[in-house]
Amino acid sequence: MTTPTSISDHGAIGPARGALVIVGGGEIGPEIWDRFLTLAGGADARIVIIPTAQENLSVTDDDTAKELAQHGARRIQVLHTRDPKEADTSQFVAPLREATGVWLTGGRQWRLADAYLHTRVHQELAALLERGGVIGGTSAGATIQGSFLVRGDTAGNELMIGDHVEGFGFLKAAAIDQHLLRRNRQFDLISVIGEHPELLGIGIDEGTAVVAQGNRLEVVGASYVAIFDREQWSGTENTSPNNAGSKGKFYFLSAGERFDLNDRRIAPPEIQADEKGAKKHSS
Repeated sequence: MTTPTSISDHGAIGPARGALVIVGGGEIGPEIWDRFLTLAGGADARIVIIPTAQENLSVTDDDTAKELAQHGARRIQVLHTRDPKEADTSQFVAPLREATGVWLTGGRQWRLADAYLHTRVHQELAALLERGGVIGGTSAGATIQGSFLVRGDTAGNELMIGDHVEGFGFLKAAAIDQHLLRRNRQFDLISVIGEHPELLGIGIDEGTAVVAQGNRLEVVGASYVAIFDREQWSGTENTSPNNAGSKGKFYFLSAGERFDLNDRRIAPPEIQADEKGAKKHSS
């Protein structure tokens, strides 16, 4: 795989028309499910669940469908194969052509790559975003949405750069990690960004999501998101969390905060307040 040489080569880092809801695993709160379903069209949403990352499919797809139904989804299908040849057929991808939202479950992200990378499934997921739909995912279903696949080694999930390093690329020039604080992973992306300084590292804790639209990233949920930006690093080995103006290895964002993916900076408080006010008056 060839990683992008510059984040500025791509225009919008996230989907120009659609949206991504990228969850760090764990228990998903109603604010995240509601955001996903709203972006997918509310009561009229047509949802496809892809549970392929999971080893035991009989549990995950049922649980995800129940969660979505409890939050108002009425039309839900499950799509799964481990065969990339089947994933590359027009018959298999037919449900994706009608979908307004797709949910990628947790498990191991290399299973998603092996089954779908560069197939018609991959193409139809990109087409879904192009027509304004939403792709959501948790844990493995979060990491696969970036361009660089961390923890993609088939031998285990501890190796950050393994035998699978290419993600779906819906969030360009980015490496996404999950279960950040819950599993004490807040330092793990440092080595990846050190080796690939063109990437933006995004670490997401459990019960927390980032919603990406164009060049805007918004944090939703109960915990924190860590940003790893090589341009912010100094020569020091200080790895403590810091605010955006510091020279630490990463800094945290919390619920409601917005981040500009192109400029790689937190949106100023007055812009965030204006956006919240506009959203309140439009509701």
